[in-house]
Amino acid sequence: MDLLNTLVDKGLRRELPTRDEALAVLATSDDDLLDVVAAAGKVRRHWFGRRVKLNYLVNLKSGLCPEDCSYCSQRLGSKAEILKYTWLKPDEASQAAAAGLAGGAKRVCLVASGRGPTDRDVDRVSDTIKAIKDQNESVEVCACLGLLSDGQAERLREAGADAYNHNLNTSEGTYGEITTTHTYADRVDTVHKAHAAGLSACSGLIAGMGESDEDLVDVVYALRELDPDSVPVNFLIPFEGTPLAKEWNLSPQRCLRILAMVRFVCPDVEVRIAGGREVHLRTMQPLALHLANSIFLGDYLTSEGQAGKADLEMIADAGFEVEGAGEVTLPDHRAAAGGCGAAEGAGCGSHGSAGCGSHETAGCGSHESGGVCGSAPAPAPQASEARTDLVAVRRRGAGTDLAPNA
Repeated sequence: MDLLNTLVDKGLRRELPTRDEALAVLATSDDDLLDVVAAAGKVRRHWFGRRVKLNYLVNLKSGLCPEDCSYCSQRLGSKAEILKYTWLKPDEASQAAAAGLAGGAKRVCLVASGRGPTDRDVDRVSDTIKAIKDQNESVEVCACLGLLSDGQAERLREAGADAYNHNLNTSEGTYGEITTTHTYADRVDTVHKAHAAGLSACSGLIAGMGESDEDLVDVVYALRELDPDSVPVNFLIPFEGTPLAKEWNLSPQRCLRILAMVRFVCPDVEVRIAGGREVHLRTMQPLALHLANSIFLGDYLTSEGQAGKADLEMIADAGFEVEGAGEVTLPDHRAAAGGCGAAEGAGCGSHGSAGCGSHETAGCGSHESGGVCGSAPAPAPQASEARTDLVAVRRRGAGTDLAPNA
C-alpha cells in the first residue's frame, strides 16, 4: 500500500503525517490489518528496537474524587464497588513500588484521585518519592495527581520526581461531553507546567468512549503539539456504576489500528499500552507490542490486570525483551534534549502546515467529510461484544493486606 510506505518513510524521518493519512490508518480493512501492524512496527523498531519498558502503578489514594469524569470508577457519584482509602504512608507506597520493581519495572507511577493536590499533598508525595528512591536510586518516578497549581511541579521535581502524567483523554471538541468539572484547557495547562518545571511530560488518551475517528486524530495531533515524552493509550474499561458502563465500542482490530495511528503520528515517543489492554486486545496483545514500546505491569488503579508473570512470558514469546534499568528509553536526539522536539522542524510537536488540528489545510479527510482521499466516508467502528467478565475490580496490592500483582 502506497499509504503505508509513505507513513513508514515519514516515521523514520520524524515527519508529521497529514490528517488524511492518519484517518486512513483508522479506516483500513481487517484484510489490511497485518500490513498496518508491520508498517508501524518498522517505525517502532527503528526508534526503540525490540525493547519493552515496564511501568508499575501505585494508587496512593483511591476513590471519592470530586470530579465527574464519565469514564472513571473513582468519579463523583460512582457506584462502582472499588477500593476506597485515603493516602498511603510513604513506607506503604514504597513497599508497593518494590513489588513492581522486583517484577522488572523501571518506572513507578504514583497516582492519587482528586481534582489536584494541595500543598500538603505535595509534601506527602515528596516524602513518598524520597522513600522509594532511598530503596532504589535508579528508579524513575512519575507523579499523577491531577491539576497542578503554580510552583507544585517545581516542588515535585526538587523532591526527585522524573515525570508528570496528565492525560488529555479526548479531543477538545468533545471534552465537555466527558467531563464538566474542569476543562480541556485546564489539562493542557498542567502539561505545560510539568514541561516548564523540567519534568518529563507524560500525556495520553482514552479510546472507546464513543468518539469518532476525527476525535482520535484530533487528540493525538494535540498530543504531538504538546511534546510529551510518553503517550499512554488507554482503552476504556466500562465499569458498572459509571456513565460509560454500556460503551463497548472497541474490537482488538480497532485497538491495533489506534495504536498504529499513534505510532505514525508520534514515531519517536514512548507509546505505552495502558488500561484496558486485557479487556479489549485480549489474545491480540502480543501484536500490540509491535506498535507500542511500553506497558503497565500487573494491576491498574482500580481494576485487575493480567498476571505479571504472564506479561513477562508474553513479551518473551513475542520476541521482545524487557528494557533494563540502565538503558535509556528515548532515542538519543530526544534524551539529549531532555524531551522531544530536539531536531528543528522535525520532532514531535513541529508546527508545520499539517500540524495539530490544522483543519484549514487538512484537505479531504477533514471533519466535514471524514473520509479518505477519493473514497466514501469510512464506516462506523464496529462495536465489540460486551465482555463484562473481563472487568475485575482490584482487591489486592495498595490499600489492602494482600500481596500485589507484579
